[in-house]
Amino acid sequence: MPKTASPTPSAGSPAGPMTSLGSLLREWLPRQRWFAGKDRPVTDLRLLSMTELFPGCLHLLVHAEHADVASGPGTVPSPTGTPAPPPADCYQLLLGVRREPAPRLHRAFIGRPEEGPLAGLAVYDALCEPRSAQLLLERMRHPGTFGPLHFEADASVPIPDALVPRLLDAEQSNSSIIYGDEFILKVFRRIQPGVNPDLEVPWALAGQDCTRVPAPVAWFRTTQPEPATLGVLQPFLRDAADGWTLALRALATGDDFTAQAHQLGQATAEVHLALADAFPTGAHQDIARTAATMTEHLEAAAHSVPALRPYATRLRTAFAALASCDAGPPAQRVHGDLHLGQVLRAGREWFVIDFEGEPSRPLAERRIPESPVRDVAGMLRSFDYAARQRRPWRPEWARRCREAYCAGYASLSGWDPRKKHALLRAYETDRAVYEVLYEARHRPDWLAVPMAAIERLAVRGG
Repeated sequence: MPKTASPTPSAGSPAGPMTSLGSLLREWLPRQRWFAGKDRPVTDLRLLSMTELFPGCLHLLVHAEHADVASGPGTVPSPTGTPAPPPADCYQLLLGVRREPAPRLHRAFIGRPEEGPLAGLAVYDALCEPRSAQLLLERMRHPGTFGPLHFEADASVPIPDALVPRLLDAEQSNSSIIYGDEFILKVFRRIQPGVNPDLEVPWALAGQDCTRVPAPVAWFRTTQPEPATLGVLQPFLRDAADGWTLALRALATGDDFTAQAHQLGQATAEVHLALADAFPTGAHQDIARTAATMTEHLEAAAHSVPALRPYATRLRTAFAALASCDAGPPAQRVHGDLHLGQVLRAGREWFVIDFEGEPSRPLAERRIPESPVRDVAGMLRSFDYAARQRRPWRPEWARRCREAYCAGYASLSGWDPRKKHALLRAYETDRAVYEVLYEARHRPDWLAVPMAAIERLAVRGG
């Protein structure tokens, strides 16, 4: 801490710092994009660990409990079909503490505690401060241990010093800092025990010489209260644009996007093949269990979104049809949340990023082998979303992109998603049901987008 500040609170006495921070964090946390419990009142905040990362910056892991609404109407069961756990989350915070914050940090300001060891000091989100971001990179450049925090790196990749940091403003479920347009650090906000797939998968693919996924350069983790990944540093593709932006640009200018879609299908197949080599593949999935889980998702969503109910009976046929179809390719590690926003194009090459999967799912579930059809269906739905961002809607644009993507995928994968009609329809239906529930809760103005897919899948079967 700065010499003018109060003594650094002891991590061994968590009641002390939470006396200062508890009321501030109760108000600040629900306003953050990455906070998962916005619709559930915070009932308890508990400090799990605290480390003075460097003077004036505290690293915290905070346990947040919410009012128990997990079993209420509209709750979507987990993909395993098991009941949802009690609503509680662990969050990673890096808090700056000063007597007076710099004027440029007004947006990062959290508040001034009125009591406890930090009373009267200014507390702010340290990731928004260039000095703190630079010092965090220094920890990555010089691996070591700081209390329960472990900083590690790939020694074969040098990290230059004096890289200017900038925090990404885009809304996302984590926080990302770009350093000198050379590296990007993703700081995970919602922490679950275990190795995060966004470290595990790119590291394994690097061992397969898969160039479609930027390899981790450095990372940090904690050993308390349980081992968990906290952040990953990777190369930043400075001249890249994400697939969503490129698709919307093509729609706006009337340009064709089928060549890019075909190449993206090939890139997806390359990543799937590398994943199958890097991780043990499972047996063919249990079709009956998959159908039952998808049906549970549908029932829960229809209970919550009345607009879905008229289609529910016909949508069930998509899942019932799985009983008479082949299981498709073997289960394997997949991306888990593949869409146009998760791919980057630099020059003429596509890259796949963000292997964290759906953050709302337990980490252990995100690491379970699944059918690669799940990823294909996610990308097909994304083409549909893009086509419906402009009026008049362009369903033919989405259809051409879908065909080109599947053709590109089939050219390298050894199997054609279009020939697995029942399986692909079921996964696309499951994804559309998820989208309906999400849009109804968070973006009602977008509900028409997945509902159009629901009508297509229910009425015409694909």
